[in-house]
Amino acid sequence: MAEPQVSELMVRSIVVGVFAENCWIIGSRKTREGIVIDPGDQPQEILALAKDMGVNIKVIANSHAHIDHILGVRGVQEATGAKFLLHPQELEIARGAAQAAAGLLGRPVEPPPEPDALLADGDEVEVAGVKLKVIHTPGHTPGSLSFYSEGMLFCGDTLFRGSIGRTDLQGGDYGQEMASIVDRLMALPDDTIVLPGHMQETKIGIERETNPFVLEELSRRRSE
Repeated sequence: MAEPQVSELMVRSIVVGVFAENCWIIGSRKTREGIVIDPGDQPQEILALAKDMGVNIKVIANSHAHIDHILGVRGVQEATGAKFLLHPQELEIARGAAQAAAGLLGRPVEPPPEPDALLADGDEVEVAGVKLKVIHTPGHTPGSLSFYSEGMLFCGDTLFRGSIGRTDLQGGDYGQEMASIVDRLMALPDDTIVLPGHMQETKIGIERETNPFVLEELSRRRSE
């Protein structure tokens, strides 16, 4: 993505793993400290991107604990000493991630570490020069989180360009997901850049006007 204009933040992404998941690194130009969101796989490649950015990763913040978002956490943490943050309602999914991944990939998988701290709605994830507001957006999973900073929304698998995250996986709830999207995310300014866990970026205003799931939910509410 293009980096925000007149911003002290650096933002870059890397697509990792067999599920083509977007891992995001947000760093401060001044302090060179940073946060990585959803290191799903290929920790060495994530670390190489951070090095190229000149960013020291201090915090790992996960939107949720599905295997395509969490399997790189241990490698990044062991290399950097970064604190790993997760919503408490994701602990069951996280603790089953290694077994789930081994079943899909056909090989043993090292489990992700236990979180160093647990996140809740309204919290702030912060390192020197970078601050993310935590928005609890359940539906894709019970503890799904989105992170907002300086007109950018890192929304994991809650909202996609023209689509939404699946709700037929463990802990998914379609009604809850639509409430998260319409009541929480659509309340953000139209020009908010949406940086999802898969596929391309979009904007809140675009999704409000064109996303078929959002339009259907808004129509349903108007008819009630």
